[in-house]
Amino acid sequence: MAMLAIEQRYIDEMIAHARQEAPLECCGVLGGRDGRVLKLFRATNAERSRYRYNIDSQELFRINRECEENGWQFLGIYHSHPDSEAYPSPTDVGLAFWPESLYFIVSLRDAGNPEVRAFRIRDGEITEEEIEIVRR
Repeated sequence: MAMLAIEQRYIDEMIAHARQEAPLECCGVLGGRDGRVLKLFRATNAERSRYRYNIDSQELFRINRECEENGWQFLGIYHSHPDSEAYPSPTDVGLAFWPESLYFIVSLRDAGNPEVRAFRIRDGEITEEEIEIVRR
């Protein structure tokens, strides 16, 4: 699997979304193709929780339809950890339903220095993935 290229503006947008929703977890989808993110979809956390997320099903349907219409894939699913490190929790692992997607976690544990990391979660196995941040 090739490294995912993501523009800095999408990293910034995930962090902004996490800050806006804090102290609750935020969530969303990164759509694109050929390992390049082309659109960030903010979504509603149907759980309204600071410990778990679930993308609103109607929004997920709409995002999926737009991705299909553009020939895009779900390259990434993102959510925030308002109080803990940017590493998948047991809950995150249990809810990892897209094995081909990267799971981005935005940590606001150190509010002045947010951290964004990406992971692949397959069959309960967590692997951190390197991402290429493209400056535009």
